[in-house]
Amino acid sequence: MYHILVVDDELKIRLLIKKYAEFEGYQVSEAENGMDAIDMVRKEKFDLIVLDIMMPELDGFSTCREILKIKKIPIIMLSARGEEYDRIHGFELGIDDYVVKPFSPKELMMRINVVISRNQPVEGASQNEHEIFQKEGLVVDYTGRKVTVDGVEVDLTPKEYDLLYYLIRNRGIALSREKLIQDVWGYDYFGDDRTLDTHIKLLRSSIGPYRKFLVTLRGVGYRFEA
Repeated sequence: MYHILVVDDELKIRLLIKKYAEFEGYQVSEAENGMDAIDMVRKEKFDLIVLDIMMPELDGFSTCREILKIKKIPIIMLSARGEEYDRIHGFELGIDDYVVKPFSPKELMMRINVVISRNQPVEGASQNEHEIFQKEGLVVDYTGRKVTVDGVEVDLTPKEYDLLYYLIRNRGIALSREKLIQDVWGYDYFGDDRTLDTHIKLLRSSIGPYRKFLVTLRGVGYRFEA
């Protein structure tokens, strides 16, 4: 049974998420502030954390930063604000997803299911195959999940890496926003492509001069052209 930690200072939000998560078969623990959440992460094992941004004592961003110093745990961030800055800051810290309040509990559960399944080890994967993509000074080690730019390893967030991996695997193909969301994020497209555009912006910044390989197709989506 997967164990989820819900961190939110609003009791009704915690109870709502707990109700739906337990119905899906998850074990759920609660924390009403960031300090308690950090203490719980030190003592218990969690498979995913649902973390609110606006909390007393310690905000969600600071809590996320401290938690990821302790353990690498998938995090879905909740916020009453949908500003681009908040989304970018969260993804730069290494969160897996970002959900704006008010949210659909069913949609949140779908995202939780996807993030947890995506972070489980792949059974039967060969330990001997080592795949590498290289174009000019951009090197992507699929097996080691490492990316180097002109010989320097860059620190991509998990979702940046997944997006880059998918784009390279489908290089030369025009990929619509809808297809990228469905295949990379793993859930149905809900009509909000800001998450995708935010990650494209972060990815371009991360790969520096090789952002030239990421081509924007106006009115369509993106293509990796190398």
